[in-house]
Amino acid sequence: MHPMTSRQRRSNNQFKNAPLDLALQGGGSHGAFTWGVLDRLLQDDTLAIDGVSGTSAGALNAAVMATGWADGGRESARRALRAFWLDLAGQGGCFGNPAVTWPHGQASNPWVAWAALGGLHMDQNPWQAWTQQFLRAFSPYQFNPFDINPLRQVVARHVHVPALRKGPLSLFVTATAVRSGQPRVFHRDDLSVDALLASSCLPQLFRAVEIDGQPYWDGGYSGNPSIWPLIYETAALDVMLVKINPLLRPDLPDTSEEIADRINEITFNAGLMAEMRAIGFVQRLVQQGRLGQGQYKNLRLHMIADEEQLAQLHPSSKLNTERGFIEHLHGLGLGAAERWLDQHRADIGQRSTLDPAATFLAPRGVA
Repeated sequence: MHPMTSRQRRSNNQFKNAPLDLALQGGGSHGAFTWGVLDRLLQDDTLAIDGVSGTSAGALNAAVMATGWADGGRESARRALRAFWLDLAGQGGCFGNPAVTWPHGQASNPWVAWAALGGLHMDQNPWQAWTQQFLRAFSPYQFNPFDINPLRQVVARHVHVPALRKGPLSLFVTATAVRSGQPRVFHRDDLSVDALLASSCLPQLFRAVEIDGQPYWDGGYSGNPSIWPLIYETAALDVMLVKINPLLRPDLPDTSEEIADRINEITFNAGLMAEMRAIGFVQRLVQQGRLGQGQYKNLRLHMIADEEQLAQLHPSSKLNTERGFIEHLHGLGLGAAERWLDQHRADIGQRSTLDPAATFLAPRGVA
């Protein structure tokens, strides 16, 4: 007989079913870590998941989960996520490698070939240096005149738009308006495959996605992910952030590629840090009695992450969609969620387990 798992030992009556919102970061193929987290959370049927805010890969995870959930509940959502990531694995081009210039299938794509040989960090791939030079010289309006985006077909296979608009999960997808630089949050009737592609559109690699006559780029520039829609549009007081972008990099970037990668990471964390600063400020005012509980939400914040493991990965690995790497990230996410549930499951509905000031705003040095 197999020993009982921690999930099986828990009684459904042990925890109050306080609604829980999820906030899912984007980060290319590292979104497979979030797949692992969601896979574990969906196994706990005492978690009353309500709203989900996602950006880029986080938005894709949210949309696929919502599609599966509407189709047949939690187990269906788990199957949908697995099918999506395994379909995406090895395709190339979906998270920014230049497979769009290799139309004869993945066997002719040197990125995928490199990954198959164990090159998880694409900075070690000799093809990477040529690609970076190419992208500095040409824009996607020049090298991709037909606006080919391999992600579109994958998303269309795994996302059912009516499920996003009418399903039981309340979905919020962030993209960045090119002209104003402001975030646009797509919700319910606004949601579409184009909205998901807009949220995932890196402008160095893909043309801006036009919706209602307005061009959009990746939502990470303005909110990765956006927390405020969960504050204003759902009843939940508990918000779980699934974080995949490292806040701290111990090494000083000293090549043009590394500098550009780190600038992107800092930019993609900036919106979240600003929101956490505001949330922390409101929390202090409420706790000090300077704001009434009915005036503002006193959120209970939580976070699942694996900074130690993900920070070891070079930013270029976010381009790697090789199946072994995707499954490795899934395993990391699964383990991180299991550890969090073992330590903090009883805190949902009761207290925060994340201090936004200490985690996001305090000065952090490197020993």
